[in-house]
Amino acid sequence: MEKRNCLECNEPVKGRIDKKFCSDYCRNAYNNRVNKDSKNLIRNINNRLRKNYKILTELNVSGKTKVSRTRLYDKGFDFQFFTSIYKTKTGNTYFYVYDQGYLALESETFLLIRKEG
Repeated sequence: MEKRNCLECNEPVKGRIDKKFCSDYCRNAYNNRVNKDSKNLIRNINNRLRKNYKILTELNVSGKTKVSRTRLYDKGFDFQFFTSIYKTKTGNTYFYVYDQGYLALESETFLLIRKEG
């Protein structure tokens, strides 16, 4: 019988023949270490989306409101992070962060809207 060692701590592994780790702790530690770079990228993007969503939600209490670009910037809004784009038949382009959207109007003003269910 072949001896198997844990991929994380190199301790002997007991149990099923296809088992690779001695414990859940080692399995989690190994996978966290291996996937660290991709998880950091995803975590950073999700944090930016979460912040943008929070800003839009705070400013758009009524479901439809106008706000200046400066007000969005001052709160830390990042226009590079959104979840979808919707183009209307009239040519307007709405950017959405989940159900919170914004449309660029004239003179550095934005219309904030909330998509209904």
